[in-house]
This record gives sequence, C-alpha cells and structure tokens, in this order.
Amino acid sequence: VLGLLVWALIADTTYHLHAAYGWVMFVSIFFWILTVLFFVTYLLQLQLKFYVIPWPLVLTIFNAVATVLYITAFVTCAAAVQPTSWRQWDYNRRAAASFFACLVMIAYGASTFFSFRAWKGLGSNAATSQVTDHA
Repeated sequence: VLGLLVWALIADTTYHLHAAYGWVMFVSIFFWILTVLFFVTYLLQLQLKFYVIPWPLVLTIFNAVATVLYITAFVTCAAAVQPTSWRQWDYNRRAAASFFACLVMIAYGASTFFSFRAWKGLGSNAATSQVTDHA
C-alpha cells in the first residue's frame, strides 16, 4: 500500500518535467509489482509447488535489493522537492511521496532483516531448540 502511494502521488504531478522523478517512478512501480507477485505467490501457496527454489534466500535478496534501491529513490525524491514550486499541489504531493518512500524504505529494510533471519534459521524458539531425538 505504501509503495502504491509513492508512485500514485508522483504520477499525479508533472513529474515528466523533472528527470529525477523518472527513477523514483521506475523503482516504486517495479518493486510494487514484484511485491504484489510475491504476495500472490505466498497467498496461493505456490511456493510449495516450486520447492526447488530456495524461497528464503530469494526473499532475502529481493528485500535487500529493494532496500538499497529505495534508499536511492527516497534520496532522489526528497532532493527533488522544491518548496518554491510554481504549483503548490505538486509540492504537497511530492513531499508526501518522499515521506512514503522513506516509510517503504524502512519497511523493506525490516523485511530484509526478518527474511535474513528466516533464511539463516535464527528464528527458532526454546521449545524447538530443546527437542532431542532419543531413540
């Protein structure tokens, strides 16, 4: 939802007049589409059918790349906001897009952390770590 807000707010401005917003639009739309595809994959449990793919590793790489590229998109978006814009509503939408890009960047960063822990198996609890097989 936050990624959708980023590109929808920018798309509602005259972003084509500023080259910096092209990068922000690419990053936000690209990762929004991929995130929706991953969501549908997990919602329909299609990852169980493709058991050969190491899904925790794929999600870790995806989230890490998304975090790095969203850092660049956030910085680009925030730096391109001009408070002396001749159209006040463009300024408001671009400032809001920068805010939501920061939130998306933080969300992907947290998701990278948790997917890395899942990939490395660091999320076990005390009950599963104490179980031993005495046969």
